[in-house]
Amino acid sequence: AMDRQNLDYLLENCPAEYRDRVRLLLEFAPHLGREDVPDPYYGGATGFEYVLDLVEEASIGLIDHLKRTAPPGTPAP
Repeated sequence: AMDRQNLDYLLENCPAEYRDRVRLLLEFAPHLGREDVPDPYYGGATGFEYVLDLVEEASIGLIDHLKRTAPPGTPAP
């Protein structure tokens, strides 16, 4: 989820057995010091670049997480 509001909505609508898989995207980039991805619309011209940077960093962390936690024999992403 990109922010706490989206996370709460997803958790409310997610089957109980999968709730532990629902997380904030930026949890995969703790070095950024943020929890929520801001809405780029309100960040002016640089807002979109900043959000892209955040998402790219978190995506690297997410891929690393998936590689570490995938069941044996799962093809690499």
